Amino acid sequence: MRPTVRAAFGALTLALVLPAPAAADESVIGGRPTTLSQSPWAVALASHERFGSQRSGQFCGGVLVGHATVVTAAHCLSKEVLGVPWQRVRDLRVVIGRDNLTGAGGQELKPAKVWVNPRYDSWTNEGDMAVLTLPKPVPNRPITIAGRQDPAYRPGNRATVYGWGDTTGEGSYATRLRAAHIVVLRDAVCARAYPGSADGAYRSRSMLCAGEPEGGRDACQGDSGGPLVVRGRLVGLVSWGTGCGQAGSPGVYTRASALLPAVSAHGAG
Repeated sequence: MRPTVRAAFGALTLALVLPAPAAADESVIGGRPTTLSQSPWAVALASHERFGSQRSGQFCGGVLVGHATVVTAAHCLSKEVLGVPWQRVRDLRVVIGRDNLTGAGGQELKPAKVWVNPRYDSWTNEGDMAVLTLPKPVPNRPITIAGRQDPAYRPGNRATVYGWGDTTGEGSYATRLRAAHIVVLRDAVCARAYPGSADGAYRSRSMLCAGEPEGGRDACQGDSGGPLVVRGRLVGLVSWGTGCGQAGSPGVYTRASALLPAVSAHGAG
């Protein structure tokens, strides 16, 4: 476990500390409230058995990319996060249509099939992706994955990251879905921030960099696997980074176009 990297540390923190209601009504770092009517494709991964009933057992985020297909981060289903192999989590659920995790709306569905990228490299964080197939199609509107040449990936674009994770960087987890506006950054910015160390290594072919140069707005612990969206299209999944909202340490996301072969091979539409 590398405690400075949110990918390895985020959800495990939830397993070690009882999830507490957010101290401030914010989310991700520097975020604002949002609703699932605005983002019906945002889902949560949960296990009451592993993470308690408070906040619906949420430990990671996910994204509905088809009426029966959810994508998330591979590290969310790792033993380091769950404490056991994911196959031994008897009540692994995808929570759909519930923006308030203390409520009872929406559905909690057990995945019919789980594919975790066997090429995921936990040292560089490359290939941080997984595909979950739901047991039945849901009516919620999925989001479109931006293709490789989509202008949504251009540096300077305003993006929005969504999640129920830590709102302060100190273990205050949100109960309601929140969103934060950040900026897609040039690959060179992330390459300088993460040239290759114990924190990870930036790989532009499969990763995307986003944040604010001065810090202050970012994804954080518990947001892993959640969506980064530009102009209504999915461009990234929350993956890793050093700290939360720190200047000079932007968030790193799995580039959404890298998901397309896996979704085609393992998704259900």
